[in-house]
Amino acid sequence: MSEKKLVYLAGPLFTHAELEYNRKLRDTLLNNGFSVFLPQEDAEDAAQERERQNQECIFLKCVEGIDASDIIVAVLDGADVDAGTAWEAGYAYAKGKPVIGLRTDFRELSDGIVNLMLEMAIVALARDEEELIKIIEKYQ
Repeated sequence: MSEKKLVYLAGPLFTHAELEYNRKLRDTLLNNGFSVFLPQEDAEDAAQERERQNQECIFLKCVEGIDASDIIVAVLDGADVDAGTAWEAGYAYAKGKPVIGLRTDFRELSDGIVNLMLEMAIVALARDEEELIKIIEKYQ
């Protein structure tokens, strides 16, 4: 049996809705045979770190998570893509890791679906979770 691929799930994590969607997406990936690094839980869910506001520790855990991952899934919803997600996708691209975008938002820019730099950095763009699973299974 092959080893599970590790997916780094990049996405905004500042509202209750975003946090809940990230957990739902993580569960979908887990149920389809992937391991998942979820920054909101795997990088900053240490109470002492939050209390100290240790941003460097959170940053380093996320960088390590991307470095250890086989695939990056970047949630690209919103009028403008979350800045942290954009950075994570760019870093992963620079490391030669496949970045798969997920955009369930129906809004589009006049000259593309998302920012040109992001659009060129992703290997594929899914429009919903079902399409994401079909795309990501190619990397399993």
